[in-house]
Amino acid sequence: MTTRERYESAREIYAKLGVDTDAAIEKCKNVPVSLHCWQGDDVTGFDHDGPLTGGIQTTGNYPGKARTPEELLADMDKAMSLMPGMKKINVHASYAIFEDGEFVDRDKLEPKHFQKWVDFAKERGMGLDFNPTFFSHDKVKDGLTLSSPDEETRKFWIEHGKACIRISTYFAEQTGIPCVMNIWTGDGYKDVPADRMGPRVRYKESIDEILSEPYDPKMVKPCVESKVFGIGVEAYTVGSAEFALSYAAANMDKCLPLMDNGHYHPTEVVSDKIPALLTFFPEIALHVTRPIRWDSDHVVLYDDETKEIAQEIVRCDGLDRTYIALDYFDASINRVSAWVTGFRSFQKALLNALCTPSAMLKELQDTNQFSKKMVMMEECKTLPIGDIWNEYCAQCGVDPEGWFSEIEKYETEVLSKRA
Repeated sequence: MTTRERYESAREIYAKLGVDTDAAIEKCKNVPVSLHCWQGDDVTGFDHDGPLTGGIQTTGNYPGKARTPEELLADMDKAMSLMPGMKKINVHASYAIFEDGEFVDRDKLEPKHFQKWVDFAKERGMGLDFNPTFFSHDKVKDGLTLSSPDEETRKFWIEHGKACIRISTYFAEQTGIPCVMNIWTGDGYKDVPADRMGPRVRYKESIDEILSEPYDPKMVKPCVESKVFGIGVEAYTVGSAEFALSYAAANMDKCLPLMDNGHYHPTEVVSDKIPALLTFFPEIALHVTRPIRWDSDHVVLYDDETKEIAQEIVRCDGLDRTYIALDYFDASINRVSAWVTGFRSFQKALLNALCTPSAMLKELQDTNQFSKKMVMMEECKTLPIGDIWNEYCAQCGVDPEGWFSEIEKYETEVLSKRA
């Protein structure tokens, strides 16, 4: 059978359950997912030569890491050519691209330092998302930035945040697409603190000052992201889950809550939190990753929690209310392959969610037909989603199966030649 014939057969199977796979494919094509630039160079960036800090860590030394803006953009281009669906590009402030001899510190960054990113996105009809970089910098004092008791340090990072608001505004103006700007810091303490509230009060006041910078909330979407702990900040994280969610709830007109599914206790699942937040917030944001025992940022796979995150977005009718981005970095494998694998995995999860007979399952739940609901949910796991996926890829102009040969060719011809 051809791919199309297999699709026709699968379409009939889904139709018996009340699912229109043609409509699911069309909807999936129009869900933007933001691709993070930092997978391509192990979160190194272009504005410093120091180590990665902030309680995060990349492991591995696979050859072919991007070393320049040109290499990073070329690698992203290659990766995106193998991905179905709508894309945005997610950039950290540490990826400012300076002209020869030019440099400004992070508190003085301007839109012009990201013009190459803007040009790259506009040429491809994509939007841009942005992130202040509150780590890997010599002005991170004693592990603190926006929560620092040192006023000079705190002021520097507040100005960095304000600069990023202005840059996000420029991104939105240039692309015509809303820019999500995520505020996350690794601020915290290695051991038990004597004062837990003081840093959080300072952190709140700092975010207040950052968000006092003028912006159009329809086009710039500031977010606040939490974390449980990081390397070197095991005992206390200033921006805890309760802090971030409380801040977003108290400032609903200014910012969104952002949930990273690696930033919670190991037994917590973000999929369960999505409907809770969508009950109260007009919009939310997500960083989709794959934590293994901690925020390890493994490459996203088509695993249970990834599928369940996509299911909850769709079940809650939240596709138009949820800003989705990927966030992982693995230096132990081909980085272009990592990008493509994670993106395709989440696209597959979205398509699977759109092809799930959710209305029928909800009806079974609401009428207390729990035995049948269990049976039907299990039966859905063996529906021929692979045939729907292959058709989706074909309609998007990408190879559903043989794409890794393109990665191998690119590694041989390009990546292996990088010293």
